[in-house]
Amino acid sequence: MLNERILSIQNELQIAEIESEEMLETFRLTYLSKNGVIQALFKEMGSVPPESRAEMGQKMNALKTLAQEKFQQAKSKLEGVQSDSFRAADDISIPADPTPAGSLHPLSITHRDIKQIFYRLGFTIADGPELEDDFHNFTALNFPPDHPARDMQDTFYFENGAILRTHTSAIQVRGMEKIKPPFKVIGPGKVFRVERPDATHEAAFHQLEGMVVGEDINVAQLISTMKTLLSEIFKRDVDVRLRPGFFPFVEPGFELDIACQLCGGKGCSVCKHIGWIELMPCGMVHPNVLRSGGIDPEKYSGFAFGLGLDRLVMMRYKIEDIRNLHSGDLRFSGQFV
Repeated sequence: MLNERILSIQNELQIAEIESEEMLETFRLTYLSKNGVIQALFKEMGSVPPESRAEMGQKMNALKTLAQEKFQQAKSKLEGVQSDSFRAADDISIPADPTPAGSLHPLSITHRDIKQIFYRLGFTIADGPELEDDFHNFTALNFPPDHPARDMQDTFYFENGAILRTHTSAIQVRGMEKIKPPFKVIGPGKVFRVERPDATHEAAFHQLEGMVVGEDINVAQLISTMKTLLSEIFKRDVDVRLRPGFFPFVEPGFELDIACQLCGGKGCSVCKHIGWIELMPCGMVHPNVLRSGGIDPEKYSGFAFGLGLDRLVMMRYKIEDIRNLHSGDLRFSGQFV
């Protein structure tokens, strides 16, 4: 794991663009300060097996040297630009100012990171259409005909009976139609519900569905997978709680909540002053769902979870309003260069 982080930081250094004094200072604080990511790696040397410490130490020293060289080169370049700036108004041969670098949206960053985490855990990626039918979105997931989620107040319906999928759980069904157990699969995507937008709700938002099916799958494996994901995303252990929840497609079902990262669990407007954020409905796959996918529930079991990507991004980057994620304001996304 330490070796993977070294490679990840090395890649970041190689593509880093430093085009202003502010970016230079940000680079120094991120990579070269006492609280920077490279110094944090050195603090983990104690957990490295003795026979690997020499090799790992060489890699970290090389990483630090790369960061120092990148910093000095950028600093020298910026100082040279400043000393020659008086000629810019008269010399048309001087290259134009560089175009500011774009940036990935925090949702894209988190989406990419989560896929890499699940790749390492042995999961594959599945996909499905945003325009769904009733069978894949409801019936195959054990929703009874009178379930309130089918109501027009929750679901966008079209005149031909098609719907905008209300959850990425529909990808579960399409996945089971194509692959047979044992398997581990995730399905990220956008979903749609008739919601009144507020600080934590939007009519269009992002989820990530996960499903593991095999022999002797149990709740302990579900909890372990969720804790691994969250500790990887936040780079530390985070407080979670598991409470009973009812969802037609799992039995038993749970709600996994995460301690609010904006207020540290003390209570704020984002967590509605309770200190917890509902993040991930999950549970053991209902036998009826397995049957709908052509899987024998007498032989196989499984767990499933639906992760709210938008809320996870809010906790990861301490964003107080989900509507900022969908505003299209470049001043917002530009903060994540």
